[in-house]
Amino acid sequence: MDEEFLRKLERQLADDGKLIEAGWVGLQIAAIPPGAPQIQLDEMRMAFFAGAQHLFSSIMTILEDGVEETEADMDRMDKISNELEAFITEFAAKHGLPPMGKPG
Repeated sequence: MDEEFLRKLERQLADDGKLIEAGWVGLQIAAIPPGAPQIQLDEMRMAFFAGAQHLFSSIMTILEDGVEETEADMDRMDKISNELEAFITEFAAKHGLPPMGKPG
């Protein structure tokens, strides 16, 4: 696939609020053998999303005041945040942890 197509696809997935899930599916296709046990898939997905959650919350912490973002940038960031919040809520519930709020 050409790079322009992949960039357009990435933007569309971000606009749809599924960029991280799409990345996980890509990793699963690329790195996990067919027929892997469900526990392996679950644990690897959790690690993938946990890494994304850490990165996103770090970005939210280090953004500097005074930089102007576009409306589209903010919309994409909100959708990424919503996707990760759903993951962390699921993670916390599954592991008996207290609810974890949005970063920032």
